[in-house]
Amino acid sequence: MKNEVFVTGYAKLPQGITASELYTVICVGLLVDKNTGIILDAECSLVTSLAKRVFNSLVVERDLRQIDAIEQDFVDHYYGSAKKALISAMRTCHEKFNQI
Repeated sequence: MKNEVFVTGYAKLPQGITASELYTVICVGLLVDKNTGIILDAECSLVTSLAKRVFNSLVVERDLRQIDAIEQDFVDHYYGSAKKALISAMRTCHEKFNQI
């Protein structure tokens, strides 16, 4: 685990969606190879297992340093109500990773 780092990002969820009934913010956690920027594993606080799988498919094995490309994939493929919050949380993870 010496070449891996764990970064988190949080963002406020929109009101009226299931996740916001349970949480006021969304949490994204990423395990990242600090040498390559590749996201090795990911988890988020979305409610349904399908939403979590879709999130993982959009971020795992991607280069966190290429945040614009990851964001574009959310824009193109994720039409859930938490889209903006997920993008914001991912940008926070990107910023934290850049500080390492």
